[in-house]
Amino acid sequence: MGEVEQFLVASEKLFSHLTNIPSEDERTAYIEQINHLLDVREHSIQVLGNTDLSTHSLYDHLLELDRGINKSLKKVMDMVKGDLKDLQQKKRHESSYSNPYAATQAIDGMYFDNKK
Repeated sequence: MGEVEQFLVASEKLFSHLTNIPSEDERTAYIEQINHLLDVREHSIQVLGNTDLSTHSLYDHLLELDRGINKSLKKVMDMVKGDLKDLQQKKRHESSYSNPYAATQAIDGMYFDNKK
């Protein structure tokens, strides 16, 4: 199998993995598998080196796969960003319950009465 075919196989594996969005419980393993598949794909890109793929017969298929991979990776990134945003909001919400007057404990605006 040539270098281009190996790159195609790595891209197809990554694309097929990205099409299945897991539940919240399985996201860690899902993201680890994405990282592994991206590493494999990166290695096959390095093996290709300066090879001109535009003249290869699989060029159009590789372009479509790459576009699909980029779209799917963007969806996964948006999903992770949303999870992080929700987590930060939960932290803020929990801290407001543990110390509800934290926002009003400012020193500025205090009045000291000097009369005796």
